[in-house]
Amino acid sequence: MSNLLHILHLDEHLVAVHKPAGLLVHRTALARGECEFLLQRLRDQLGRRVYPVHRLDRPTSGVMLFALTPEIAKRLSEAFTERLVAKRYLAVVRGIGPVADRLEYPLREEDGSRPKAEMPAMDAVTEIRRLDSVELPVQVDRYPHSRYSLMEARPLTGRRHQIRRHLSQRGYPIIGDAKHGKGNHNRFFAERLDAPRLLLAATGLAFAHPVTGQPLRLNCALDATMTALFQRFGWSGHLPVDTVQEGPSHHQPAATD
Repeated sequence: MSNLLHILHLDEHLVAVHKPAGLLVHRTALARGECEFLLQRLRDQLGRRVYPVHRLDRPTSGVMLFALTPEIAKRLSEAFTERLVAKRYLAVVRGIGPVADRLEYPLREEDGSRPKAEMPAMDAVTEIRRLDSVELPVQVDRYPHSRYSLMEARPLTGRRHQIRRHLSQRGYPIIGDAKHGKGNHNRFFAERLDAPRLLLAATGLAFAHPVTGQPLRLNCALDATMTALFQRFGWSGHLPVDTVQEGPSHHQPAATD
């Protein structure tokens, strides 16, 4: 069945899946009539309850972790809150991004419950580095050529839309970001490059297993849309693959590519 979720890792305590782009994790006030959610699909697929321990935005694809019991959910949620989980994302952005940078722009929470001006600005830190770039002989904006970069992002805090907002504030909005990006570039990718989605994917999680205490590193491949785009741009060498590493490793953690 094509409706089955791709399971990256499953043991008696937790499960990690590849969340498709465009799928809400669970029912919220923003659902507006949606009837399909990642939580429900995974519960039906496994035949048991699952408990989300972190979040991914609806348009973002990639690795998503769930606990299988309330106690494990509490431990994993605390690990995320205490910043004990290393997260890795890949994003396609407009322009030639910096070789490496640490973005520290405080962010106000975007929860829709009250005006953003009333929300306190909280510390937010994202480490980024440019993995590759491409220049296309196409005029999308005011220049005769258009340049784009493949950026790795590692958020050290967990603010809503943090990576999208930080990259946009730094001057390199993610392609496909309707709120923080540029419409003409988004349309170009959707209409000319068969990439009508937010080009942001969660590709790695690394943390201590909540029961064994052993390191667990989960890496997630890209979906078909982003894979085809990487191949088109000559970025195939940066394509992540589905891997699970358990226990101590003397090598560089898989999540660092």
